[in-house]
Amino acid sequence: MKNGNQGEGGGRPPVVFTPDQVIEIQALAAVLTKGQIADYFDISEKTLREVEKRQPEVSTAYKKGRCKQIANMGSNLVQLAQDGNVTANIFYLKTQGGWREVEAEAQEIPPINIVVQSKDENQDTR
Repeated sequence: MKNGNQGEGGGRPPVVFTPDQVIEIQALAAVLTKGQIADYFDISEKTLREVEKRQPEVSTAYKKGRCKQIANMGSNLVQLAQDGNVTANIFYLKTQGGWREVEAEAQEIPPINIVVQSKDENQDTR
């Protein structure tokens, strides 16, 4: 039974993550968005963001998990590029080196007149 208004003992108790769940968030952050992590823990994304405000270690764990995965993927990409993978080289240069593909500018080609003469016409002009 409800014991008053929100903030006075009424409503749901706040979600609090255990240290083990914080470690789990760091692992999940490598492959899931915040919305997906919230789904995993059966809470809303808004609730997850509120937990991050109350428990800064949750936010830190999420950020660390994302950063570690990005660093791992970046290392893998660099290794592939160094091993001669052309696609990896192109991707790396486009995303990290500022390379881009530029479409060639259309140029107007002057018309060409082709005159075809038959053999009979060539003999008459000699």
